[in-house]
Amino acid sequence: MDLIKNKAVAALTDDEKRPVHEQVYRTLKSQILFGDLVPGQPVTIQGLTDSLGVGMTPVREAIRRLISDGALIFQGNRRVSVPLLSAGDIEQMIFARISIETELSRRSTANITNAEIDYLEKLDQRLDNMIADGDVSGYLRLNHAFHQALYSHADAPILVDLAERLWLRFGPSLRIVCGRFGTQSLPDRHKDIILALRDRDVEKAAVATAQDIEQGMGMMGDALNNG
Repeated sequence: MDLIKNKAVAALTDDEKRPVHEQVYRTLKSQILFGDLVPGQPVTIQGLTDSLGVGMTPVREAIRRLISDGALIFQGNRRVSVPLLSAGDIEQMIFARISIETELSRRSTANITNAEIDYLEKLDQRLDNMIADGDVSGYLRLNHAFHQALYSHADAPILVDLAERLWLRFGPSLRIVCGRFGTQSLPDRHKDIILALRDRDVEKAAVATAQDIEQGMGMMGDALNNG
């Protein structure tokens, strides 16, 4: 069994051991992150209780946490929805992501092993297949998995948490853009990142990460503004 499968099996086993409220939170977080819940879509406790087959208490707790994460917004009258992004929101996200994620790349470059670089390369190869096949859902999940795996070597849990919160905010909008324009035109600087990792060049890794963010978020901003 290769490293990718080992990691997937381990993650699935860990999820099964978590309490119900944590499983509900992670399920809803995934649905938001990968755009299964779209911007502007209302979210109700009863609707989630029915769709997930769980009680109201873990759903309420999950919604509360996701509002705190910025992944959902409370609009009054007990209405909760997935946020709609403005041009100003995207501009701030680009600044925040570059500030945080380039530093994560720098730190990861200094710590990552050759085996983990090989793992990232395999993820990127699978990502290429998703792009070629036009598999939007697969692209979104593997793109997130690539960055998550890279940043996990930074030994910077606070920065990783901040980055994850930002991904939760733009994930639903990215899904719309990919669904509208397909995967073929999406930028991908992952190969530049991998080369920088193999060279142990921290600044080259940071530059490639910044370019990946600028191109992806810029394209998303243009599409949403012109849509």
